Amino acid sequence: MLLPRHLLIVLILLLGACSMAPRRDAAPARAPLILVSIDGFRADYLDRGQTPTLRALADSGVRAEYMRPSFPSLTFPNHYALVTGLRPDRNGVVANTMEDDRIPGQKFTSWNREAVENASWWNEGIPLWTTAKRHGLHSGIMFWPGSEAPVHGSHPDFWSTYDKKMAGVARVDTLLHWLDLPAGERPAFMTLYLDTIDIVGHYYGPDSPELDAELRIVDATVRRLLDGLIERGYGHKVNLVIVSDHGMAATSPQRVVYLDEILPDRYARVVSYGVLTGIVPKRGHGRDTEAILLASHEHMRCWRKSRLPARFHYGHNRRVPPLLCLANHGWTISDHASVAAKEHFSLGEHGYDIDDPDMRALFIAHGPDLKSQVVLPPIDNVDVYPLLARLLGIAAEPNDGNLAHVSDALIDAAPREAAPVRPAVAR
Repeated sequence: MLLPRHLLIVLILLLGACSMAPRRDAAPARAPLILVSIDGFRADYLDRGQTPTLRALADSGVRAEYMRPSFPSLTFPNHYALVTGLRPDRNGVVANTMEDDRIPGQKFTSWNREAVENASWWNEGIPLWTTAKRHGLHSGIMFWPGSEAPVHGSHPDFWSTYDKKMAGVARVDTLLHWLDLPAGERPAFMTLYLDTIDIVGHYYGPDSPELDAELRIVDATVRRLLDGLIERGYGHKVNLVIVSDHGMAATSPQRVVYLDEILPDRYARVVSYGVLTGIVPKRGHGRDTEAILLASHEHMRCWRKSRLPARFHYGHNRRVPPLLCLANHGWTISDHASVAAKEHFSLGEHGYDIDDPDMRALFIAHGPDLKSQVVLPPIDNVDVYPLLARLLGIAAEPNDGNLAHVSDALIDAAPREAAPVRPAVAR
């Protein structure tokens, strides 16, 4: 009987594929670690029958029932939470769009190249690649938020400026090239960022045939990564962790809260519209603004930042606006001018309550230091960081995660001494 290719690949990974390619040099002391993010991959997408490679990895390795994103369930805050172990309120990346009076004249947005490359926005957290460098380990980071700025004075050893047009297979090939480097240059920690599931989910919606088609494409991209690992003799010599940052909910132009119908412009300034909307009252209109927003609304709820639900772990950072409004499931918040200016209304959104089932994220882990056929109960995404540090054999920075929540994933879960920090070497 012939096995489907995705099952054959995973079987090779499980058994080890040392004989399929000549060894270039002695095996490293620890298995390399690859962290893959599939932006916007909702946890239940795995059950649609479109991703056989991911399904096989999940069934043969470790998976969580689902992973809870940090609040807010947005791309930049959650990617930085994954690699710092700090929730957005503590890692400083509190939203995709934010302001800081200590960084005057610059508004952070994901498309503002100058802001994205400004380390001042990122320095409240210490990403894993920075910690790895302090321990003498090289990192190769493909498009991960934060990697384009010299956080705490340095970039990853290998990194690239984000290019939306770069195909997933080209991103995979770049990572595989890093594995071809000599042992003294080869990264011990690598990341891969795949964004098309999020892009298609926003444009067409999470229940569209276009989304299912893109799931098949991304699954083939992951299969290309596995093929490349096997060809290089890394069949069972790489720890692979695959995550997403958040899920996706279906939206509609018929489900919009028009803030300009509720709140006069003279009362307040909006930092950013969306599922989560941040608002700054104008001088002399604080009480008026609060009286309007803090009243009951049918399709959204608003809070002072100091009164947000404790389970959000959010609202203490100075970058969080004084007032926040969160849309109900499937609704968005905007104004008439913004909606009218759109060429296409997004049929999928995220940013909702982190306990919304449609915001649930993906977690899969597979490799020589990880158990087989284990299903973890739901985890928080900050729990991934201490697991990554453990797989690298380095001491984690202070963080909000809990290794105990994911320790059942590890073959050897006993505490052990981390690698010592090495003196920084000028490069």
